[in-house]
Amino acid sequence: MQKASITLEGAGTMRLKWETKLGIALLCSTALIYGLKFLIVGDEGESNTLTYIFNALGFLPVNVLLVTLIINQLLAIRSKRERLQKMNMVIGIFFSEVGSTLLKLFSDADPNLDELRGDLLIRDSWTDTEFDRIRDELQGTEHTIMIQRIDLQDLHNFLIRHRDFLLRLLENPVLLEHTTFTEALRAVFHLSEELESRDDISRLPEKDITHLTIDIRRVYDQLTPEWIEYMRYLKSHYPYLFSLAMRKNPFDENASPMIAG
Repeated sequence: MQKASITLEGAGTMRLKWETKLGIALLCSTALIYGLKFLIVGDEGESNTLTYIFNALGFLPVNVLLVTLIINQLLAIRSKRERLQKMNMVIGIFFSEVGSTLLKLFSDADPNLDELRGDLLIRDSWTDTEFDRIRDELQGTEHTIMIQRIDLQDLHNFLIRHRDFLLRLLENPVLLEHTTFTEALRAVFHLSEELESRDDISRLPEKDITHLTIDIRRVYDQLTPEWIEYMRYLKSHYPYLFSLAMRKNPFDENASPMIAG
């Protein structure tokens, strides 16, 4: 992930250097053309065909520079928008298939959830201020997990059924730029490997249970803020998807996809 970040930063630096070099070359061309005009035509202010040609040629590199920068910026904005859309589409599939189920399972095993439950019951009236506030509150928060409330065998079976799906997500280049979600996804996959490595989950020593509790809490801690950001995206871009996701809120013990009359 670090390598990918370095590559992206390097690409940005190379693009900046390319634009700078182009700007210098075009401005030098303009200076050269007007210098030739001064040497050939002089600066007597007479308007003739040759003067007009030099003036037109002199402005041409500046015009090319402005158009190139504007088009490049527009293309960059469009490319970023398309990447964001694809990335959130993949994230949405993850929460539909795996993420929301895990959050529901882990939140039910969180004895302190009532302290945060009110903040996690997202409403249609929420603005960016509310999303920012709960995101900031979740930063660095370590949830409490009572692993005794979790059926580890069922959790293991669930993750095994979705193992290929998780592998495909980890291999998806669209997610390379989203480091926090990739880390959360890696935590889920690690938990799956931990559970799969044990022959008999029903008979685990106390220290091993403590270790698995830490792994589960890591997934819980990292997935929760990612879910908040995904809900923010749905609210801004896809209200109809947000409506369903809000009614299926994994932190709401009374959640139901059915709309009450």
